[in-house]
Amino acid sequence: MTQIPDQDSPLPPVVRLSELAVWAQITLALIATGFVLYVGRELLLPIVSAFVVGVMVSPAARFLERLGAPSILSAILIVCATAGLFAAIAAIVSAPLAEWVAKLPDLGVTLRDKLHIFDPALAWWSDIQSALGISAAPMTPKPNFDWLPTTIAYLSSALTSFPLFLVVLLLFVVSWPDLRRGLVLTFAERESRLTALKILNDIEARLASYLRTVSVINLCVGVATGLICLLTRTPDAIGLGLLAATLNFIPIIGPIVMALALLLVGLATAPSIGAGFLPFAGFVLVITLEGQFITPSIIGRHLSLNGLAVILSLAFWTWLWGPIGAFLSSPLLIVGLILKERLAPEE
Repeated sequence: MTQIPDQDSPLPPVVRLSELAVWAQITLALIATGFVLYVGRELLLPIVSAFVVGVMVSPAARFLERLGAPSILSAILIVCATAGLFAAIAAIVSAPLAEWVAKLPDLGVTLRDKLHIFDPALAWWSDIQSALGISAAPMTPKPNFDWLPTTIAYLSSALTSFPLFLVVLLLFVVSWPDLRRGLVLTFAERESRLTALKILNDIEARLASYLRTVSVINLCVGVATGLICLLTRTPDAIGLGLLAATLNFIPIIGPIVMALALLLVGLATAPSIGAGFLPFAGFVLVITLEGQFITPSIIGRHLSLNGLAVILSLAFWTWLWGPIGAFLSSPLLIVGLILKERLAPEE
């Protein structure tokens, strides 16, 4: 008699060719999308930035419309306010930044003179390297300015794309209500329309909340940095505070750049090595409190952003689109999480 196998026993997983074909198509589509985003970054970057900023400021446009302002007038006011904000930040930051760049050779000489107290330790380390047969690096390396061409290229590209950004932002804010309606009505079934409407509402609400919250937090970071510079008698305290608030919009990279800038400025301008470390130490304390306690406790109530996902998104968009991509990394990650929550909810 033939024994019938137990139907309740677990069966080994079966990989179908159709599933492999689907995943292969998804992988190829992602690679092609990344290639298009990289090749067309000069055109796509201002357009995507305008879309993201436009969604963030759309509640403000609707508020002006409820006050009786026409849609075109509210859009013009928002675009002018955005352009004026960028212009004010650039005007305040550019003057001290240009002055510091002009002083770089003199600051390098001043830093070398102050760091002579570390010569015995460096000589001891050089002797250890020689004993181990390791070629010692020069004791007083010359300043390296290879980063300047890349920085200038990024800035010039951003300035060239800024008019296109403003035009697209203006048109997007004006047409956003009609665009929302058109996207919802694209679907025939009522359930699909409801899902699309929920996705658009979530994206608009969360991005606007993210912009408001991060702006207030970064403004407080800038004020705290300016006060630290004033208390430690660091030159250009207002400019450094505004620079800290601006750079803090770029996760991880911005605070690191600001900390290094304060370290160099402090060591170059303070009367002693210990006093030169005070602006750097104060900023590190402020940014640690902000990054580890304040921002997670505030944003975490509205957005559950995984730390690893934030870092991976930051690395990808920074590699793809540079500093502006770093600024867009968190909003684009929020959009991706909303799509995942609505289209593939957990059981």
